[in-house]
Amino acid sequence: MSALHHARPAPVGGSLFNATTLVCGVLMAVAATIIVVRLFFGLSSTTNVNDGYSWGIWVVVDVFIGSALACGGFCMALLVYIFNKGKYHPLVRPALLGSLFGYTLAGAAITFDLGRWWNFWHIFWPGYFNVNSVMFEVAACITLYIIVMWIEFSPVFLEKLGLQDARRKLEKVLFFFIALGVVLPMMHQASLGTMLVVMGGQVHPLWQTPIQPLLYLLSAIMLGYGVILFESCVAASAYRRHIELSLLNPMAKVMLGIIAVFLVVRLADVAVRGALPEAFRANHVALTFWAENACLLATFVLIGTVEARRNPARLFLAGITVMLSGILLRLNGFLIAFDTGPGWSYFPSVPELLVTIGIFAAEVFGYIYITRRFPVLPREETYAQPAHS
Repeated sequence: MSALHHARPAPVGGSLFNATTLVCGVLMAVAATIIVVRLFFGLSSTTNVNDGYSWGIWVVVDVFIGSALACGGFCMALLVYIFNKGKYHPLVRPALLGSLFGYTLAGAAITFDLGRWWNFWHIFWPGYFNVNSVMFEVAACITLYIIVMWIEFSPVFLEKLGLQDARRKLEKVLFFFIALGVVLPMMHQASLGTMLVVMGGQVHPLWQTPIQPLLYLLSAIMLGYGVILFESCVAASAYRRHIELSLLNPMAKVMLGIIAVFLVVRLADVAVRGALPEAFRANHVALTFWAENACLLATFVLIGTVEARRNPARLFLAGITVMLSGILLRLNGFLIAFDTGPGWSYFPSVPELLVTIGIFAAEVFGYIYITRRFPVLPREETYAQPAHS
């Protein structure tokens, strides 16, 4: 995904062995052990899922939330290639790398949650296709998007290997995959919202709405920019680099515009459907609804002014508040405010939590390895310029 040649990225370098990678390695080993147990002895050996709650955090967190948190690459492609904002190009590779790991591991996590996991190949076999199923559309789009992202990211590996001719040939047709990389996330992120719609009365009225596909798509775009803010600040701190304020500042302004649209649509929908009284009941569901939206309002408090957006700490916190809101939106719809009837309840088991933590640890480890060994992050001199609003 490197059609522009200014600000050529470079490997960060340095040792791969440190406290962070060691902890990640241990967490990954624990998760792998639990996964092996689950594959041989069934879901009941490691999870608390049941007939009332057949989806646990391996689907809701690792897939629905994990894929949304991995929308940074899609969001940067929108800015750079659709809206022709070439100045953001230095952020494309880091964002794409985060998306690549997030989606690839989310796709793997689906396999762990399948009852008959050995039949996972049915997803890819035409004889088993159910084109009327929203779940099929999500599975097909995510699978294809993972393949597309690996192709988009392949110039990084070709560049590292010195295969410049192969890289140049690939970049001549890369526009096709970039276009797919914009369309596919829009399709499956919206379809994740559709999955709530088809669940009907099991979903609380505050989240059961026919415009859920639109809300999920807007939320995914917000999350993509929020994650970029978060990752950029963390990478700058961890690698002791200059933070990309000249790019993050105006990008954060774009994110605020998306948040404003989302809040107007979200609250107007609740009011029009007559569900607003549910938000004022004295229960945990109403509390999580307000927490979900308060996180977005807090983002305006943190970075609502040009001066505030020049503060790296505020950008970092804004990224966190946006991520928390998107996470709560999905947790609320699929777990917290999801009710399958009396007698059923769900809370994740310790093994479930450890596998989910291990998957995120694998993303961190992979990000560290690739950025240290391959040309992903821009050279420092790219940001030796003042920040603009």
